[in-house]
Amino acid sequence: MTHTYQLTGMTCSGCENKVKNNLLILPDVSSVEVSKEASSATISMDKHISLDALQQALGGQESKYQISDATPNEVVEETKSWAATYKPILLIFGYVTAISLIVSLQNSPIDIMVFMRVFMAGFFLTFSFFKMLNLKAFAESYAMYDIVAKKFSPWGYIYAFIELGLGLSFALNLSPVIVNWVTLIVMTVSILGVLESVINKKKIQCACLGAVFNLPMSTVTIVEDAIMIGMSAMMLILM
Repeated sequence: MTHTYQLTGMTCSGCENKVKNNLLILPDVSSVEVSKEASSATISMDKHISLDALQQALGGQESKYQISDATPNEVVEETKSWAATYKPILLIFGYVTAISLIVSLQNSPIDIMVFMRVFMAGFFLTFSFFKMLNLKAFAESYAMYDIVAKKFSPWGYIYAFIELGLGLSFALNLSPVIVNWVTLIVMTVSILGVLESVINKKKIQCACLGAVFNLPMSTVTIVEDAIMIGMSAMMLILM
């Protein structure tokens, strides 16, 4: 079931991100969409959760975030399909794959090393772009599950620039051995927090596309990181 509530107190995208993550931690909550402009929160849940429980997740009655019924009867909306939820990532992977194939097919047969290098350049540049749109919101969201960012909050900011640097390095084919080793290490560390969240069924927002899209943490995130780890390892082996 999906219910829409009135939610006041949000003044920026950072507030939206904080509220979303606090609500997603609740058991039986599968997805959350919030809007500071509409002062609303749309929550999908496996079973009904009381307003008191939702308010406690936001910091209690003293919190600046206050949730209440949007209407006398809660509005039930259709839950998004899997394809609709992950449409942004699917489109990005489709575009990056197409460009990588076009470039690598300039030589016959296909140059697998060129394909992987272009794919990784496109991947890191695109994902870092979305993180840079709201770096603060990304860092706050990333700290919810990444094993390093949990203990060292500036890591979220650093990580976004590492992705940018890796994207540029792959695009320019700079120091491929060093760049692939950095990719292998960074992405392996990153996937650990993702695995922990998915295994423990924590319902939190995935920060892979920053705070721009509301993407839940799932096996899709694991596959995304695993592809980067696999490609960097394969490039090191083939060099």
